[in-house]
Order: sequence, then structure tokens, then C-alpha cells
Amino acid sequence: MTEPLSAADIVTLGHGFMDAKVLLAAVKLRLFDELQTKPLTGSQLGERLGLHARAIPDFPDALVAMGVLERDGDGPGARYANTPAAADCLVRGREGYVGGVLELYNERTFGLWHHLEEALRTGAPQNETKHSGRPVFEELYRDPASLERFVAAMSGISRPNFLALAERFDFGPYRTLCDVGGSAAELCCAVVARHPHLRCTSFDLPVVEPIARAAIARRGLADRVTTAAGDFFRDPLPRADVITMGMILHDWNLEKKKALIRAAYEALPAGGAFIAVENLIDDQRRENVFGLLISLTMLIEFGDAFDFTAADFQSWCSEAGFQRFAVLPLGGPASAAIAYK
Repeated sequence: MTEPLSAADIVTLGHGFMDAKVLLAAVKLRLFDELQTKPLTGSQLGERLGLHARAIPDFPDALVAMGVLERDGDGPGARYANTPAAADCLVRGREGYVGGVLELYNERTFGLWHHLEEALRTGAPQNETKHSGRPVFEELYRDPASLERFVAAMSGISRPNFLALAERFDFGPYRTLCDVGGSAAELCCAVVARHPHLRCTSFDLPVVEPIARAAIARRGLADRVTTAAGDFFRDPLPRADVITMGMILHDWNLEKKKALIRAAYEALPAGGAFIAVENLIDDQRRENVFGLLISLTMLIEFGDAFDFTAADFQSWCSEAGFQRFAVLPLGGPASAAIAYK
């Protein structure tokens, strides 16, 4: 049983946005990039980042207290350095970089959450569609630079989950896989790198296909990973032994969720597997805070979209005809919900 919250704990929850904004600002300012080669003093950091003197030492010291930076010494001569986690995850160009999604949070999601109360009262999206009338993905994909940023953000946050799936799921019995909504082919590349016998297809909109092809070529996997272009609500899914969807189902309302599940069922052979990688909310809806917060983000973004539990997934997949189910934890809040035909 967890300990009851104290007044101090409740206040800490209330100022969580401050912690978040300090980290998001550090990513935007490229603070971690500046520290990738050698430690710097606070004044050196401030000069390189173009900060006012008043920001030093509070800004880097807050990151030290949060565990993102290390500091050697005290006072003006103290030198700041990236922690191992920051060096791995927050320096641009590193394989494990997750800063893309943090940049997206800073530039877009942080502002949208200011309208949570309106979303709670109205059930209506609070994004750009309020003014432009365009669907959110059309807005995100409006130009090549915006599309590249969004794809990079999704790749960064999803990569650890896809690597865990490749490591923990038994792909031995299968020969082909299609990742639906495959974006930059991150899932396909992770799986074939771990299971060379597989041949994978990354399926997404035509506008995304060049990004996926470039990512596949960069990894030298073009002989085992291919791309296919289409709209998964209008076109049949490519047939494969395994159909995967990484953070796709939660973007849609119940009707469209069920349509995607039916499409996956139809594309699979008998014995095939459908895998949805999501931040599954625990069945009792008491523990996965991140999953619940992401579901509220879906309310803010789409209105009728939502995250879900493993029990929800099983119910919808049973309705489509799937016979057997499993949940594979992937670390942190993420899991793979699996349905077998």
C-alpha cells in the first residue's frame, strides 16, 4: 500500500510544470549539446547559450538538483557536465536522443495543456483545428520541416519501446511483419536488427515514405525492410505474419480503433499476431499515471481519442475474431498488447 500524500507532496505535484519547463528550456537552448565535449562553468554556459547573468547559477543548479546535470565544485568556478543519462538521451545526433519529443512538448503540447479545463468541459480538441479547421495530422504534416520534426520526436520516444519489443517478443515462428503507421521505420529496423530472418514492411502515408526510406538506408537494412504507402483507413493493410501498431490506436475514437483492429485481423494469416505498443492503462486505472496523462493529451488533441487498458484491447480484439491474448511489459509505462488470430 502506498503512503498517503502529505501537504508537501501535493504542492510538489502542483509545481511539476516548473520542473518540466526547466528541462524543456534546456533542450531548446541546446545546453546539453554545449556540454558534450567538456565541462563548463556557469558563466561559460551562460555566454554560449546567450543567457542573462541572473540565470546563473539557478538555471544549471536546478538541472543538477533534478539529476540531469552533474556539478564539480561550488561557487563561480564550479563546472557543469552532463550526467550519463543526459549524454545518452539529450545530445543531438546520439542514437538514444529523446530531445525531439521534448522539443515537441515545449513548442506545442505545453501550450495546449493550458486549455485542459476547456477540454474537460467541452470534450472538444484544443489544438490548431479550433482555428484552421484542418485535421491535426494535416497540420503537423503541413510542410517538410514540420513533418521531419514530428517524425523525429515520435522516433525518439518510441525507440526504447521498440528495442524492448524486439528483445522480449518471440519472433521466431514468424517470417514477415508489417508495421502500420510505421513513420520512420523505427520498429521495423529494431526488429530485423535483432531477428535477421524477418522481412518487414513499414506502412504509412505517401508523404512519410521518403523519410522511412532514408532511415532504412542509413541503417543499411534496405535488403530486409521495405516501405509501402497508403491510408490505413482507406487501403487494405499489407499482409504479414505479424501486424504491429506503435502508438497508433490511442490516436483515434472507439469506432476507428475497432476499424484498425479489424483491418489487422484481415491482413493476418491463421496463427498470426497483432501487436499494439501503447502506454496501456492498468485495468484498475490506479497506477499508470503516464498512460492516463497521455489519454488526457488525446482529449486535448483530438477530443474523442483516448488511451485504454489491456482489458479494453482484449474486448475489442475478441469482437474482431482474435482468439488468444497476452500483455508484454516493455519497461516504464509502455507495454505490448498482443492478440493472436
